[in-house]
Amino acid sequence: MQNPLSLGLVMALILGGCTGVKVEAPGQALLSREVVRLNGDGPPPAPNGECWANSVTPAVIETVTEQVVVSEEVRDDAGAVVTPASFRTKTSQRLVQDREVIWFRAPCPQDQTVQFVASLQRALKARGLYLLPVTGEMDADTAEAVRRFQAERGLDSPILSLAAARELGISATALEDL
Repeated sequence: MQNPLSLGLVMALILGGCTGVKVEAPGQALLSREVVRLNGDGPPPAPNGECWANSVTPAVIETVTEQVVVSEEVRDDAGAVVTPASFRTKTSQRLVQDREVIWFRAPCPQDQTVQFVASLQRALKARGLYLLPVTGEMDADTAEAVRRFQAERGLDSPILSLAAARELGISATALEDL
């Protein structure tokens, strides 16, 4: 019969000699790399079975208001103001950023079943982005959770991108994308 203490010591030495394997979680996808900007209308040409979605960033217009001198003040010889200056308000607008339509690959509509959306809600819930009950319905709260998830990765859109669906583990990843 072996001594339990010596068996424990032998096991400790064996396990102590093992070096730990470092396992790292996959990094966040940079979804902005998936974005396609086009001059024309419609999505980019794609092979059959590939779907695209778009998101519109509205134009940003800035209104500038300034006071413009209509007449200068008039002073007497002693320097006292005889007639104060008069001003008018001038308002103008300038375009800060043009309206932009971006395109990105997305899960096809026929694949976005109740089960798919429920899986999406569970994946977002696991990350603390979706706090409501899982319904399987793509509602405003689900879309907002999708937007927050994607915005951290460079795509500020409430429409689920294929890259985000893959990162969430709810869409298959193609071998060429590994």
